Amino acid sequence: MELNIFERQLQLMLMLAQNRQQTKDAICRLLGFSTRTFYRYLDAFRRMGFVVEKDGECYRLDKSSPFFQKISSQVQFTDSEAILLGNVLDSVADASPEVTHLKNKLLQLYDNSILQRHEADPVYAENLHQLYRAIRYGRVAVLRGYRSLRSDSVSDRLVEPFQFLSHNEDIRCYEHSTGQCKTFKVERIGRVVMLDDVRWSHEDEHRTLHTDLFHFSDEQQRSVTLRLNTLAKQLLLEEYPAAATQLTADGDHWLLRTQVCSWKGVGRFVLGLPGAVEVVDCPEFLNYLRQQPHF
Repeated sequence: MELNIFERQLQLMLMLAQNRQQTKDAICRLLGFSTRTFYRYLDAFRRMGFVVEKDGECYRLDKSSPFFQKISSQVQFTDSEAILLGNVLDSVADASPEVTHLKNKLLQLYDNSILQRHEADPVYAENLHQLYRAIRYGRVAVLRGYRSLRSDSVSDRLVEPFQFLSHNEDIRCYEHSTGQCKTFKVERIGRVVMLDDVRWSHEDEHRTLHTDLFHFSDEQQRSVTLRLNTLAKQLLLEEYPAAATQLTADGDHWLLRTQVCSWKGVGRFVLGLPGAVEVVDCPEFLNYLRQQPHF
């Protein structure tokens, strides 16, 4: 029995060591875990000294964990070394497979983009740093002197930060006082204080905010498939370049399979191109379109 548990823990550990794409739900499906078992093993890893990072719904074990440092101290770059190497590679006018492979390998191992410093505002930069640490180590933080435009007030907020949004301009948090997940503007925070000794206690209530191709955001997503003619495909790519990875050829047409947070953005696109876009197998979206005045 103990060996079986250890094997399951090891499987999870191996998966989390390099994870950047698999969500918690996907990992549970692949390993046959319940959500409760997943969180229990994460707590066990933390007690063993592993650093568990969370990026949206994706979890991974950080390379700075003592265990990893012991077994790879002779071959692992420090963060500063990785950044320097990345800058050197970016300056090299070489598109060879070797250079491209090395760049991709650095991107897989070192996630430095979230800590891009705003040199003109050291307070903002320090707040970003503390929020990043709170997410990385699963700690509660206090947003001191947060300025709320909605309530026209300034107050301290006790939160569990878990997701950066809008190129690190917003932070998604679970707020203890209201028991809700909220999005806070980083620039409205006076000072971030991470509570080193207070771990997250409501991780199962963290609700990731998704942003769809059409720039609408929500906690929930819905699938939609559209069949586009060449004109519609070209206009889609001009307005939403990120759609390129979600398009597949379908004869002389193109299929767009995507997840949306609202019917409004995708509806505006479809209604703006009458006859050029066909909705494929999505009755709910079709009902929404029929209710619009210009359908």
